[in-house]
Amino acid sequence: MKRRHLLAAGSAAMALPAQAMDFAAPHAPAAIRASVDRIVDIAVGIRPFRAQGPRIEAERRFGKALVHHYGHGGSGWSLSWGSAQRALALVQASGARPGDRIAVIGCGAIGLTTARTAQQAGYRVRLYAKDRPPRVHSSAATGLWTPDSRIVANEHASDTWQDGWEAMARASFKVHQSYLGLPSGPVEWHDGYVIADDGFDTPLPGHAGEPEYPDLYDRIHDLRPQGRALAPGEHPFRSPHVRRFTQLVFNIPAYQRLLLDDFARDGGELVQRELHTPRDFARLPERVIVNCTGDGARTLLGDAGMTPVRGQTARLIPQPEVGYAVIYRGHNCVALPRRDGLLVAAMGEHDFGSADLQPDRAQSEDAVRRLASLF
Repeated sequence: MKRRHLLAAGSAAMALPAQAMDFAAPHAPAAIRASVDRIVDIAVGIRPFRAQGPRIEAERRFGKALVHHYGHGGSGWSLSWGSAQRALALVQASGARPGDRIAVIGCGAIGLTTARTAQQAGYRVRLYAKDRPPRVHSSAATGLWTPDSRIVANEHASDTWQDGWEAMARASFKVHQSYLGLPSGPVEWHDGYVIADDGFDTPLPGHAGEPEYPDLYDRIHDLRPQGRALAPGEHPFRSPHVRRFTQLVFNIPAYQRLLLDDFARDGGELVQRELHTPRDFARLPERVIVNCTGDGARTLLGDAGMTPVRGQTARLIPQPEVGYAVIYRGHNCVALPRRDGLLVAAMGEHDFGSADLQPDRAQSEDAVRRLASLF
């Protein structure tokens, strides 16, 4: 699981003992209508992975305070608020005072939450972005709370680094809870099932070129309800190897819209502009700039430490009666119940290191068929 790191939710659920929690046998949930003719959209995004972990540091450049805040791998939405708090501390250390105007570059998960965190601290914020939702990479994310997904390579995960990561994860989790219960449902809790054809002790093969990842689950085990193995008759699947877990899910379109609305309500400005070279930072009027360009930092800054990781999701017509997630272990298939549709993630064997944004419909259709085979 360290090599595949399919999803933190799945690995956590699989690691728990069967007697971890004594759930009553639930009513059989509604089956997912998994058929390729129900695919209504396919989206591709790039996860910005850095082996050293996210870059959160400041420098003086072109007479400005430049705060870098990017490289969160598959944990952008999950870590965004806690990470933004660390970036805000660097803004404050630069000498900027509440009431000053600062610039934030990028309108993805990290850019939006950084802008909101700065506003809440009293700063006026102008957000510069090449694109805005839904035309940003963060819009193609699955939406599971996975703060340890492709976040750092094992060789760089020192105890000090892990302490900082845990603080960010806990701070983010705290803020996500404040979005529960809102009418648009930006954040919700859902049950889910991890399914394995050959049992959970069978190791998963690794992806070519992908590093080992640290096991960070124990540091935040109290934030994830414990699951248990299910007996036949307690679930609707063909496989005898099923575990149930509970996890946060982000309804990303609703979450993005809410953040943009709150940003505008508090006086934020959004300017559509693409930065091509570091010299473009000098042309901005603000003296403090937070660079949240994600994968864009590979070309904007020539950051050779960045590795793109391709991710493709397909949306099926919504099924309001389906309120559970599915992780089909070893088959690169994940399904999530979101308000904008049933999301099916189609993960390829060669996604690590790929920046290809061309949708592959066959890849998504294969994932939907694998999902259908479970019922």
